[in-house]
Amino acid sequence: MADDEELTRTGLRALLSAQPDLEVVGEAANGAEALPLIRRTRPDVVLMDVRMPVMDGIEATSRLKAEQQQTAQLLPKVLVITTFESDAYVYDALRAGADGFLLKRAPVQQIAHAVRLVATGDCLLFPDAVRRVVTARPHPTAPLLPAPLTARETEILRLIATGLSNPAIAAHLTVSLETVKTHVSNLLTKLDAQNRTQAVILAYESGLVVPGSSRH
Repeated sequence: MADDEELTRTGLRALLSAQPDLEVVGEAANGAEALPLIRRTRPDVVLMDVRMPVMDGIEATSRLKAEQQQTAQLLPKVLVITTFESDAYVYDALRAGADGFLLKRAPVQQIAHAVRLVATGDCLLFPDAVRRVVTARPHPTAPLLPAPLTARETEILRLIATGLSNPAIAAHLTVSLETVKTHVSNLLTKLDAQNRTQAVILAYESGLVVPGSSRH
């Protein structure tokens, strides 16, 4: 976990270490400390605060994701620690490649559940928050999608934007889980998105998904 507030780190460590299936393998007070620690400990998930001295969570996330692309190594998922209502940098962190959100004030079971979810890479966390963050920012010119999606890929992307996991999408569309995984992989490649969160952000920005309409 990377957070410049020692009290926050102490609290999170105590909460997560009490879970039988979770282990805290390292702590850092800023992004500059976090990057070498991540390379050394190889965690499954990094809890990354956004506002930190020396190197903030946005820069650290961006460097981590760039390293992942350059080396083709399987690096950890990044879970942003934030307060959605007040953190103006959440959008930038997501664009940098963060995989999900975590509210600092969330109950312990929700925090642990969030860590488990983002570790699987299967579910977009807090889709309402993503929608609020994206739509709160002005987009004078809607960007074009890097490549056109098929009708089925578009349908699945809209379902992802509601927060559905792959099994839930498979059940909703009455198709196999492997079929959904193939479509998700294809649409991420077409959108040049590192994860589901980035794909949903691009879908909102481009107008492919309209705020308030993505309901299943």
